Amino acid sequence: MPHTPEQQQAIRVLIADDDRAFLASLRELIERQPELQVVGEAEDGLETIELADEVDPDAVVIDLHMPLLDGVAATARLRRDHPNVCLIALTGDEDPALHNAGREAGADEVLLKRELVEGLLVQLRSAHKRAEGTRTLG
Repeated sequence: MPHTPEQQQAIRVLIADDDRAFLASLRELIERQPELQVVGEAEDGLETIELADEVDPDAVVIDLHMPLLDGVAATARLRRDHPNVCLIALTGDEDPALHNAGREAGADEVLLKRELVEGLLVQLRSAHKRAEGTRTLG
């Protein structure tokens, strides 16, 4: 199905977290922004990879602590399979080793969930320019 002009301009975001309440809040936060569009939700690492292959998002926001396949491993796979996607990892864990692992796996940024509002929107908006340069319209 062809995208409307508004949808072609929107940053297409896939969100992934095993906490359904947080996932709903994240969706609400993102969809309040006119330039952002949630194109899928996943509740585990494997589902995130499968959905990314299906919906081809501009950006993925993923929790680093996920069931079935943890967020670090899922991030590495997403970076390999979707090299141009903006990958933003979230965690409530302040452990620097986990943050480093997320970055080493290919996350563009690792944010604490409490820093979400400030950092996430800035990162997703910056993905828009990269997406415009790599996505073909059609």
